Amino acid sequence: MQEGTNIREITAADYQIVADIYNEYIKLGTASMEETLKTANTIAGWIDNFHDREKLVVFTENKIVIGWGIIKRYSDREGYRFACETAVYFTESKLGKGYGTIMKKYLIAKCKQLQYGHLVAKVFATNTGSIVYNEKLGYTVVGRQDKIGFKNNQWIDMIIMQYIIK
Repeated sequence: MQEGTNIREITAADYQIVADIYNEYIKLGTASMEETLKTANTIAGWIDNFHDREKLVVFTENKIVIGWGIIKRYSDREGYRFACETAVYFTESKLGKGYGTIMKKYLIAKCKQLQYGHLVAKVFATNTGSIVYNEKLGYTVVGRQDKIGFKNNQWIDMIIMQYIIK
């Protein structure tokens, strides 16, 4: 970790900044299928409905939240209990500084502690930077879903990536 940075569990005081960071991606339209902007209450609802093996953590720089990462169950069906989805979001001004790599490595380690063995990342097919980023961390492309979503008046293809914890 770089000096002055920290990863910790989210607190209620972080809900609005987490929503604000996520809203950057919703507005951009290239990394989230969400279309409705989020509020602190939205994030509180997520946390209130989390399963005990789901986590949202924040990344701070000099005690200011600049990004967040999430571990979500892949499905609530029991047979998928060892599979989860991971995602990382940083405010635009902090992209390209290596923070995402630090966060994703943290999430992978946390997933291992939570006894997940199969991690999934869903990435817009046009988001080659995110695909390469995940590949560098050990994720592999396992499929493409053509026209799975519709956003900004166009069909969106998604790349499905996986990381198997050994």
